[in-house]
Amino acid sequence: MTSDTGAGDDDIGAPDEHEDDAAEEILRARREPSFIDRSEHITPAWVLHPEVKNAKGQRLSEPALAEAVALAAALPGLEVVGQEIVRIPKIHPGQLFGSGKIDELKKRLKEAEVELVLVDGHVGPVQQRNLEKAWGVKLLDRTGLILEIFSDRARTREGVLQVEMAALSYQRTRLVRAWTHLERQRGGLGFVGGPGETQIESDRRAIDDQLVRLRRQLEKVSKTRALHRKARAKVPFPIVALVGYTNAGKSTLFNRLTGADVMVKDMLFATLDPTMRRVTLPSGDEIIMSDTVGFISDLPTELVAAFRATLEEVLDADLILHVRDISHPQSAEQAQDVMAILNSLGVADEAPMIEVWNKVDLVPEEDRAALAVQAERTENLFACSALTGEGLDKLLDAVAETLRPVRETADLTLSYAQGRERAWLFSEGVVEGEEQGDDGTILHVNWTAAQKARFAKL
Repeated sequence: MTSDTGAGDDDIGAPDEHEDDAAEEILRARREPSFIDRSEHITPAWVLHPEVKNAKGQRLSEPALAEAVALAAALPGLEVVGQEIVRIPKIHPGQLFGSGKIDELKKRLKEAEVELVLVDGHVGPVQQRNLEKAWGVKLLDRTGLILEIFSDRARTREGVLQVEMAALSYQRTRLVRAWTHLERQRGGLGFVGGPGETQIESDRRAIDDQLVRLRRQLEKVSKTRALHRKARAKVPFPIVALVGYTNAGKSTLFNRLTGADVMVKDMLFATLDPTMRRVTLPSGDEIIMSDTVGFISDLPTELVAAFRATLEEVLDADLILHVRDISHPQSAEQAQDVMAILNSLGVADEAPMIEVWNKVDLVPEEDRAALAVQAERTENLFACSALTGEGLDKLLDAVAETLRPVRETADLTLSYAQGRERAWLFSEGVVEGEEQGDDGTILHVNWTAAQKARFAKL
C-alpha cells in the first residue's frame, strides 16, 4: 500500500500572486536555446577527457571518459560522434592543450562536422574562448554540461530555482575577460567622476541582482517545504532516504518498493526532484520513503550549495539506504564520492545507514555467490536486484528491524488536573492500562525513549 505524501509541484505550494514569479519566467525562457540547440536539430558532439601526466588524484581515464559520454547522452539533442582521451604533459594556462594538440584535434573535429566539444574537466573562461576560436565550435566543460542536464530535468518550482541559481553563479565566473565586449566602459556621472562602470561590472551586478531575487523566491519555497516537513513530523512514520551515485538504480528500487512511477531510465541524473511516498512494509510497519538526486564525482561546487535544500530530506531521514551499482567497475570509488558528499552535509553520522548492493543480476554468475556470502557476513549490507526483486525481502526486514525503536514500560501517576498530559499519552498510543489511585490516575505505558523525552517537555 502506498500513498503520495507530496513530492511534486503541488507539494511546494503556490507563489505569492502579487510578486513576480521567477520560476515561471525561467520555465518560459527554457524554450529558448542556451548552450545546446534544443530544437529538432541534432548537435554532433565530441567528448574529450584530458589526462595530465603524473597528476595526483585524477580519476582513471577510461571509466571517466565513459561517464562523460553517458553525461552527454543524458542531454536531449546531442549525438556523440567521437570520444577520446587526450594525454598531455601539463595544463596549458591559456589554451588547456598545447598548440600541436589543438591543431591535431581541429582536423578531426572538422572532418566529423562537430558543433560542440565537451571537455570532461574544468575549463577556464579564457581557455574556453581560445579553444572555441581555434576550433570554430561551441565548448562546454564538465560543470557546464551538468548544469545543462539539471536545467533540462528540473520540474518542481524549487528545482527550477536552484538550477537557475547554480547556472548564474557559474556564468558569473565566466565574466573574466571572456568576451571582447566586456572591455567597454560606460560613462560615469558628473564631470570629474573618472571612468565609469565597465561592462563586466554591469553584467556582474545584473547577475547579482537576479541571484538576490531568486534567493528570495527560494526562501519562500523552502519555508513551505519546511512546513510540510513539520507536518510530516507529527505523523509517527519514520523517513527512509535513498541515496547513491547517479544511475545506481535508486528510482527502480523506489518504484518497486512503493508502486510509484518515478521516471526510470538507464541514464545519469534521471531523477532530480525529491519524491516521497508512504510505504507499508511486510512487517506491517509504515514508513515514508524518499528518492533523491544522484551524486557524481567532481560535482560542481555551485550545485552542491544550490541543491542542499533538495538534500534536506536526507538530513531529516531516520534511516539512509546507500544504493550502489555493484556491477559497475568503479563501484567502490563511486561509494567514496557519495560518502564524501554525505560527510560534507553532516549527515553521515546522524542516521543509521544500510548499504544496498544493487544490480546483482548484472554480475557474472561466478561472482554472485561470493557477493552473497560477503553480504551475509557483513552487518547492514544486502545484495539485491531492484529489477528482479532478488534479496529485497531480507532488506525490508532489516529496514523494519532498524527502525523499530526499543520500548520500555513504566507506571505514571497523573493528578486529575493533568488532563493535557493524559490526552497526549493516549494520542501517542502508548497507554496499555489505567487504574485509579489515591493521588490520581495510574497509567501503565509502553513507550520509546523519544516519546519519554517529549512527554518530559510537557
